[in-house]
Amino acid sequence: MLQKFKEHIHINFPFLKDKKLLIAISGGLDSVVLAHLLFELNFTTSLAHCNFQLRAKESDLDEEFVKLFSQKTYNQIFTKKFTTEEFAKEKKLSTQIAARELRYHWFQELIAQHNFDFVLTAHHADDNLETFLINLTRGSGLDGFTGIPKINGNIVRPLLAFSREEILAYAKANNIKWREDASNASIKYIRNKIRHQIVPILKEINPNVLETFSKTSEHLQQSKQIIEDRIANISAKIITSENSILKIDIDKIRQLSNSKAYLYQLLKEYNFTEWNDVYSLLSAQSGKQVYSKTHRLLKDRAFLMLSKIDDDENHKEITNPISLSFNIVQQIAIEDKQHIYVDKDLLKYPLIVRKWQNGDYFYPSGMQGKKKLSKYFKDEKFSLLQKENTWLLCNANNEIIWIINHRQDRRLSVKKSSKNILKITSK
Repeated sequence: MLQKFKEHIHINFPFLKDKKLLIAISGGLDSVVLAHLLFELNFTTSLAHCNFQLRAKESDLDEEFVKLFSQKTYNQIFTKKFTTEEFAKEKKLSTQIAARELRYHWFQELIAQHNFDFVLTAHHADDNLETFLINLTRGSGLDGFTGIPKINGNIVRPLLAFSREEILAYAKANNIKWREDASNASIKYIRNKIRHQIVPILKEINPNVLETFSKTSEHLQQSKQIIEDRIANISAKIITSENSILKIDIDKIRQLSNSKAYLYQLLKEYNFTEWNDVYSLLSAQSGKQVYSKTHRLLKDRAFLMLSKIDDDENHKEITNPISLSFNIVQQIAIEDKQHIYVDKDLLKYPLIVRKWQNGDYFYPSGMQGKKKLSKYFKDEKFSLLQKENTWLLCNANNEIIWIINHRQDRRLSVKKSSKNILKITSK
């Protein structure tokens, strides 16, 4: 049994040799077997144990166990306690998802701090099938049906080809001790319900279900790669970038064989969940928008505009005020959109930087009369996002001095009689 596992590592993961590896170890069967195997192979390893403090004294006993194991195998060990339930409540996550986020974030910190090449986790074939079934019950795209990736960046899962039974046989053959997590027997968690009630029936129907699922997963991975290649090609033709905003050409995406499917593939990484609302933007009026927790998708005439949202954007708070510098100068140099010159004596303090409002108007330099900002924006063909991201510099009485980086108001312009010239620069 040991030889079978060793051959698998040598054949499928030769790049791990002579690398600095961090093994995620819980104290349970799978992770202890993985650590033992790599110890037998003389790989350069350290251990990382997360104490999620979810099982009272049992969690602390797990930590004590892995510390003792590290001494026996001469492994450096990193341990960390997490206030998982508090984090889950704060982020509005399930306990399982919260633990996963805490775990992998800490692993990446350890990689950065100690120059590890890879983190190794002990996921196996049964885990892979269970994950597929969970995604099936929740509704998932192709990503959810391809199972757990064997390699995902710097995360490697060397035991993914082995079943839980094979790992148990390895442990017994090598007299390996491990910790049992009593919560694994509880069917109140969906994974355990699938593990104890669904998978045994599937194995009864097809004793080789893990092997057949592995082949299916491989076929799906290959199909996924074809889709990704196609999406990369289409993306280059219909998406442009402008000031950190992605613009999707609506006419071009409508010409595709299945615009909804393409739109999903183009936007799936941006955390949208209300996909019917996303699809409806293709035929919606300008100004309609859909939010994910991280991004906003806005219909603006012929384009869908994708932009990242700040944490406080939904509260209409300014998080990135524009930076301006003020300098007294003797004469006017060449003006451009980043600089204006005003008569300092006409300023009324304190100056105000704000966003535009309905009804705002100004007296554009170089023109006669006044003009509503809404008309100015329309004439200059501002997109909805450009209008939202435009700042105004105003006097204390709210009169506009400058549409920053665009157009100056002529009322404070420097004249021959002006004694104090102030240069205002946007940084």
